[in-house]
Amino acid sequence: MKTTTVITPRWHSPADVAQLLGYGLSKVKMKIATGELRSIKDGKYRRILPEWVDEYIADQVARHEQDAA
Repeated sequence: MKTTTVITPRWHSPADVAQLLGYGLSKVKMKIATGELRSIKDGKYRRILPEWVDEYIADQVARHEQDAA
């Protein structure tokens, strides 16, 4: 029997996040630049923790609900 190991990413690149959110890469980079989406610099690359993507989504939902009220 062959076992398969699934590797869950510990962090995402901006391109990964763009794909996850259905955004263009430039929009994700803008969100990072404005501080709406947290990221860290890893050498010359930007990295985003999965929790930070979840926080961004929760903030967007809360903002939408507040505007709708």
